[in-house]
Amino acid sequence: MDTIIISPSKYIQGNGALDNIGKYVSVFGQRPLAIADDFVMGLTRERVAASSEQENLKIGFDIFGGECSRVEIERLIDVCRTQENDVIIGIGGGKTLDTAKSVAYYSKIPVVIVPTIASTDAPTSALAVIYTPEGEFSEYLMFPSNPNMVIMDTGIIAAAPVRTLVAGMGDAMSTYFEARANGLSGKATMAGGVPTRAAQALAKLCYETLIADGEKAKVAVENGVVTKAVENIIEANTYLSGIGFESSGLAAAHAIHNGLTKLEECHHLLHGEKVAFGTLTQLVLENAPQSEIDEVLNFCRTVGLPTNLHEMGVKALNHDKLREVAKASCAEGETIHNMPFPVTADSVYAAILTAHQLGL
Repeated sequence: MDTIIISPSKYIQGNGALDNIGKYVSVFGQRPLAIADDFVMGLTRERVAASSEQENLKIGFDIFGGECSRVEIERLIDVCRTQENDVIIGIGGGKTLDTAKSVAYYSKIPVVIVPTIASTDAPTSALAVIYTPEGEFSEYLMFPSNPNMVIMDTGIIAAAPVRTLVAGMGDAMSTYFEARANGLSGKATMAGGVPTRAAQALAKLCYETLIADGEKAKVAVENGVVTKAVENIIEANTYLSGIGFESSGLAAAHAIHNGLTKLEECHHLLHGEKVAFGTLTQLVLENAPQSEIDEVLNFCRTVGLPTNLHEMGVKALNHDKLREVAKASCAEGETIHNMPFPVTADSVYAAILTAHQLGL
């Protein structure tokens, strides 16, 4: 199997980076279409329009309908065709960004991704999650290439709810441990091959950055300011974790996250909050050293990530439901089978209970 690494063509990060978007987008086309939901459009439109005007771009704006569905994607494809747009800009959260990726793919035009939060590592990936118009999961859409450009305005991201940055840390925290497991098993990653040393190094750097700067970054954004620690954590949550997960592999932590969606009590949690507990469960599953588990537990408690099922909203343990979670985590095709040893629903159930107890 070949070694493969994939990534966006260009990653840009800085406080006020949005004010330079016209210059950055102009290399791809002269008639961009920017999509964002109502709130984000109000937050960013004036700055995007001013920057585009400086570069003499004929920019169009369209309000994203709120769901990354086939219906919304087709609507925006028609808009691009009618307005003869030659590049699409997605500004906002995950569903807006996935819609922009999808419209660009089908319209055969470049895409520029502008996240307004750093809650997951999805912005850099060659993947979109498609939902029905009613909001139910429909399918994954895999793209042949990653976004042409990702722009992270750290000033905007630091002004978002603190919880979103912390959730991003929870998602990023799993990157190194899943990459390590996937590397030992030798299974193919989402990039279609085995990990490069570069991707594995980025995954490790991601974890090291979280431990070094996570608490400092949280304190800074709680006070509405951007520090070097904030810059480092935004890069870890987005770029280091994004390249790390896609080109180094997923394993048990994300599969356990998917299993936890079976618990209604956890539906209010953000993606990274569930992944954090999935990471603890993976460490128990592989019998990681207690010192490593303690470091992860301490980090979670310091930044405010859940370390047990009670903190995730599960007031009383229902063992039948927990067995359903374990079974769903081990479904055919789940990434838990990238672990370097056979995994069963029974072993996951045992690891969930143990991780919960250790995290109390």
